[in-house]
Amino acid sequence: MTTAPTTTGAGTPGAAGPATAPASAPAAPRPARRAPGERARRALLTCGVAAVILYCLAPFYWMLVSSLRRTSDIFEKSPWPSPVSFENYTAVFKPEQGFGRALLNSLIVAGTTTLCALLLATFTAYAVARLDFRFKRAIMSAVIAMSMFPVVSIVVPLLRFFTDIGWINTYQAMIVPSMSFALPLAVWNLTVFFRQLPEELEQAAMVDGCTRGQAFRRIMLPLAAPGVFTTAIITFIAAWNEFLIALSMTNKSDLQTATVAISKFTGATTFETPFGSQMAAGVLVTVPLVIMVVLFQRRIVAGLTAGSAK
Repeated sequence: MTTAPTTTGAGTPGAAGPATAPASAPAAPRPARRAPGERARRALLTCGVAAVILYCLAPFYWMLVSSLRRTSDIFEKSPWPSPVSFENYTAVFKPEQGFGRALLNSLIVAGTTTLCALLLATFTAYAVARLDFRFKRAIMSAVIAMSMFPVVSIVVPLLRFFTDIGWINTYQAMIVPSMSFALPLAVWNLTVFFRQLPEELEQAAMVDGCTRGQAFRRIMLPLAAPGVFTTAIITFIAAWNEFLIALSMTNKSDLQTATVAISKFTGATTFETPFGSQMAAGVLVTVPLVIMVVLFQRRIVAGLTAGSAK
């Protein structure tokens, strides 16, 4: 007698039952949806940033548009000049305006102020950040207090002093007062940066035989280059935009800076205000600063954010 094969459980060899289906892979999690409140906050933040950017750029945009209008169209309210005219830029560089010389004077004053301020501020900031001496807090308090003085408070006594020593209508009459504001700014920025640098690097260099001066020159100063570069740009911008000191210390047209020259532009007649030429000159004064910041923005950000880890 032939015996029929016995039926075994599922999954055993030779089973007569149906085959078991393979286990399916887990489904990928769906991205979580943002809550309505979070979306509203992000939209509000975006609108706020856009409003701030628009508020900051609107004056410069209108200055650029006005500089490209014809003199007869200067009071038009259209958002774009029609037709576009460069007559205001041509008028800026007329010999009687002396604007080219004024730009050179601004470069000399701002550049010299920046170099002198950086030279003094680098050593001062390093000493304050690394050395322990008496009255250090008092010195930093004096630095902060000096930066808070209004310009007019020092212009009048300095004008009398410079008159007595024969410094009126000289470059140093504009550079020295400008440093009274540029130097505290540079000292404060560089002090904060030097405090962020690791002190162990300097100590290791001194263990290897360097003096403190050599450790500063060979180790600390290269590490502080981003901070020095950032401070140089900020100081240069502040000195470039200075107006009251340059206006008070000079009365010769060949020594006035660009900001003073713009305020003294004359029109075709005595009673005419050359708004178009002033707008064009304002663009020419502002564009170099904008280009400098755009070209070196990475270094500026690196100088503002670099710390001991960097």
